[in-house]
Formats: sequence, structure tokens, C-alpha cells
Amino acid sequence: MASTDATYFRLSVLNPGGRDLEQYFDEPVGPDGAGHPPINLHAFAACTGGSFHRATKNAIEEKRPILLILRGNFRATERALAECKSADRTVAVALKETGLHQIAEQLRDPKKLARFMRIVAAADGCLATTPEAADIFRRARPEHDPATVAFIPTPYPLEGAVWKFSVSPGEQRGIFIGTREWDVPSRNHLAALLLAREICAASSEPVTVFSLNGRKGEKLLAELNFPPGKLRVHDKREPYPDYLREVARHKIVLQLDRSRVPGQVAGDALLARTICVGGDGAIDRLVFGNYCGEGRTTGQIKTLALELLKNTAERAKAIVETQWRAAERMSFQAVQNQLAFFFNRLASAPIETQPNLPSIPK
Repeated sequence: MASTDATYFRLSVLNPGGRDLEQYFDEPVGPDGAGHPPINLHAFAACTGGSFHRATKNAIEEKRPILLILRGNFRATERALAECKSADRTVAVALKETGLHQIAEQLRDPKKLARFMRIVAAADGCLATTPEAADIFRRARPEHDPATVAFIPTPYPLEGAVWKFSVSPGEQRGIFIGTREWDVPSRNHLAALLLAREICAASSEPVTVFSLNGRKGEKLLAELNFPPGKLRVHDKREPYPDYLREVARHKIVLQLDRSRVPGQVAGDALLARTICVGGDGAIDRLVFGNYCGEGRTTGQIKTLALELLKNTAERAKAIVETQWRAAERMSFQAVQNQLAFFFNRLASAPIETQPNLPSIPK
């Protein structure tokens, strides 16, 4: 049974048969540390000082609550769930890919959908990194208490000084494009680039984009005819810390993603101490609600972006406010408290008070 005190709560994350190596987060992991950065699903283990596994036996031996990842064709997940339940572990399941287009892609096969329904019904609970995934989980297990499904955003190590990739607002320059996928319609990558070109023309701010499509990507960008010298293109992947340093040099991160993803682009912007504009991920809506794409036209997003680009004081104020909001809702400490509350609820442990679980304004 999980401890009722969040200070002592530890979580094992299990991605059965996955490619990521086993990793233990007994000590904080810095940007240049070995292993996976403490972001995405690894962050649920990292924020609790827990562990990340691909072998079910190792996760069970930790004698901790388990967050079991739904991945691939779900066969390995179903086997792992049976083993964990036989060992009397408290188990919540979570989807590895949670964008709406990704969920639809995963569940369009009848056999895979049947496996998903069995797993979701048998688990003690479901943890969703987006409100939309939480709704799907609840409707997939109507016989269970809705409180056994929780939306908990992916945490970021905002408290750690080594993860503070900040550049003074007065020294930041330009627009960073947060998307890079031309072939996923809901990412709206082309639309974001066209909007950035307009904003560039109106503000004279340069634009930076990562393009990993080789010669094809180069040709696509050339067709957009950005003003000479205003488009910087990175054509190679960079280590995560170097990527964050690049993001931090920019006044804003711009995207028009409509995939309803957890929001890593926005999370990266938080670590880079800049502002993410135009997205609709869970973190965009939770933290950058005054600048996200939810309920806004492209013209309104352009107006917001231009104001942030031209007004250093306004941007500095926005950075402070979004950092405060993030610390309250998705810092390591905040999410550790949410996880402890949720898993204790699943294990029927007594709970005295409920933390402020995140909710996204309607």
C-alpha cells in the first residue's frame, strides 16, 4: 500500500518490453546526467524518487505502486498487468501516446481495442496526461468509480536550479517554431510557419525552426520565401540540454498544434523560461492559458505574439506569472503530491485532505 505521506511516496513506472533502459531516480538527475531526462513518462518516476523499468519482474520487486504504460499492440501490457496484480501491486495504466490522433490510430484495430478495454477494466485505475484521455478512460470503464481515473499533467523539474535555462528577457531574440512535423495534419506546422512569416514581417524578429526532413524539408521551407536572413534552420537533432538552451534564446515559442497532446513543447518553454503561444496541449491550457490557442483565432494569436515580442516588460511579467502557475500545478513537488493522493485512493488508504488536482478551465 502506498504511504499516505507524499514525502515518502515512490512510484515505479513500467514500460514492458520498451526500449528505454532501467533507470533509478534516487538522486536528482541533471541536464548532463546519464540516462533519460526526467521528462514525459520518466518524470512520474523522477518526481517521486522512484524508478523506470522495462522488465515486469524488476518493477514488482520494488514493492511500490506501479504506473503501467500502454504501448505497442498492448500484449506486453496485458501480460504485465496480470503479473503485477498477482503480486498484489496497486496498478494504474497510462497511454504512452495521448494525442487524439494517436489514440485514434492505436484503437482502430478491433483486436487491439478489445485488449485495451480488458486492460482498462482490470486495472486499479487510469492516469491520463490530458483531460481528453481521462474522458476516454472513464467511458471505457463505466462500472468503476470515476475517481479511479485522474488527469495529472507530466511534471517538469522546475525547482531544480540546474534545469533553469533562462536568458534575460531583454536579451532574448526572435520566434522559435515549436512544431516540426509536416505530415501530421493536426500539428498545423505549415500554418505555424506562415503565421511566423507574417509576424516576422510585422516585427522584424527572426524565426528559428528545426527541420529534420533532409532535402525535402529544405525545399518546403524555401517555398515559403521568408525575408532574407530571417529564417534560421537546424537540420540535426541536438542533445536535450542544448535544445533547451536554443529555445531559451527566443522571446516566444510559436505553434498552432491542435492534437490535444500533453504539451512537451510548452513544458520545454517552461524550462527555457520563455512563453509558449498558440498550442492546445494540456500544459498550454494549464499554464499558458492567456496565450494558448484554445478558443482563439489565428489573428488573435498573432496579436498576442506581437505584443509579447514588442513589449519586454509585458513578456517578463508573463514569464513570472506562468512560472508561478507551473510551480503550483506541475512542478515535481506538486505532481508528487497528486500522485500520492491518487494511488492512495486506489489502494483505499485513508486520506485526510485532497491536494489541488489540476483542472483546465472550460
